[in-house]
Amino acid sequence: MIAEQISHYRIINKLGAGGMGEVWLAEDRRLKRKVALKLLPAEFTNDADRVRRFEQEARAVSALNHPNIITLFDLGHTEEGYFITTEFVDGETLRARLREGMRVPVREAIEITLQICAALAAAHEAGIIHRDLKPENVMLRRDGYVKVLDFGLAKVGEDQTIKLNTSA
Repeated sequence: MIAEQISHYRIINKLGAGGMGEVWLAEDRRLKRKVALKLLPAEFTNDADRVRRFEQEARAVSALNHPNIITLFDLGHTEEGYFITTEFVDGETLRARLREGMRVPVREAIEITLQICAALAAAHEAGIIHRDLKPENVMLRRDGYVKVLDFGLAKVGEDQTIKLNTSA
């Protein structure tokens, strides 16, 4: 059972789960906004490699500033465990859109593809390879923006540093 509150985030409900943790809709009580809170499962909190990968995911995402890549707000650790806080994307996954049985119009499919490519190009420019791109890791916002999520398996470039984009 998850706590009702972690740090200053009030848990609302579960959004999903994956290999590196569960994702919860939460309210940031300080800033009065909805956020997505990703929690490293309790059984992994003593696994140094899992914790390192969880923190690497946060560092990789935080090094990226692109409208089609999820925005990271916080990385933390409390008695409940390790967490990553990101923007809450109000919409549906690409997988959900494809499951509805309706065909995606060609123009919309092209727009989705272009936005995913733009996100990946920005990540690659920063030396970050996503390595887990799939419909479950692509969110379609209600306003048409596409967001690439879950950099949990990302590989940082050969020199093991993350290049920061300094251009405006």
